[in-house]
Amino acid sequence: MLKLENIARSFGDRPVLREISFEVPRGALTGFVGANGAGKTTTMRIIMGLLTAHAGRVTLDGKELWQTTRPNFGYMPEERGLYPRQPVIDQLVYLGALHGLSRPVARSRAMELLERFGLADRAKAKLDSLSLGNQQRVQVTAALLHEPEVLVLDEPFSGLDPLAVDAMSSILHDYAARGVPILFSSHQLDLLESLVENVVIIQDGGIVASGSADRLRAQHATMHRLVLDGDTGWLRQTPGVETLDIAGHEALLRFASDQVAQQVLAQALQRGSVHEFSLQRPSLADIYREVIR
Repeated sequence: MLKLENIARSFGDRPVLREISFEVPRGALTGFVGANGAGKTTTMRIIMGLLTAHAGRVTLDGKELWQTTRPNFGYMPEERGLYPRQPVIDQLVYLGALHGLSRPVARSRAMELLERFGLADRAKAKLDSLSLGNQQRVQVTAALLHEPEVLVLDEPFSGLDPLAVDAMSSILHDYAARGVPILFSSHQLDLLESLVENVVIIQDGGIVASGSADRLRAQHATMHRLVLDGDTGWLRQTPGVETLDIAGHEALLRFASDQVAQQVLAQALQRGSVHEFSLQRPSLADIYREVIR
């Protein structure tokens, strides 16, 4: 796996990363979440060796990474770094050659990926003639061209239409199935919900949650849904109950303790029929909002 251990970085006297540690396992997609300025891009640049950490280390399968051990990494920066007035296929072949591919192999791989993204017919077009979403597809193609052993992608889904999102998701799952550690950032928490197996949440340069998405959901599964015959408004005045949402017969609640939950259930049964009293599986957006408070 890819592992970060106690990584720290400052710009001048301003700490940007505060001894952060997390893991990116093989065979799974890891979503990297945080507000703008939280430290995501700085972290990714340190993984890629584009910035030097002031403390800590980055390892792959237990071996510390150095400049000579990163050539087969795939990286997509948030800011597009391709040549706008050069034909798409020409620059992809050029970038493949920089990674040691022969021109025929680079062309073949580039066309295969462009085909998956629905861009094979635009291979000879200049980059700046494409829409921003299609330019994003080309940028991702460049990161995947050399069959990387680690993938680090900064906002790869930005600007993509639903079909391109599906194509991107399929490609990332293919790489994960080969055992490639994949770390990517995204502000689209609804997209991450159905895509990732692992989540890392960063705030103000510190990791506030990380690990399996299922484990994080279990840790934060603190909401209950209550559905009654009658109105649920009485719950607003019940001690130990936080009313997250109340609408007629239904209420979304958080209890101070399991004892309070059982007391509320008993009161509800005294008032009439209870159609549902269930622990709710929180979304990644719910978890994010909770841990950054």
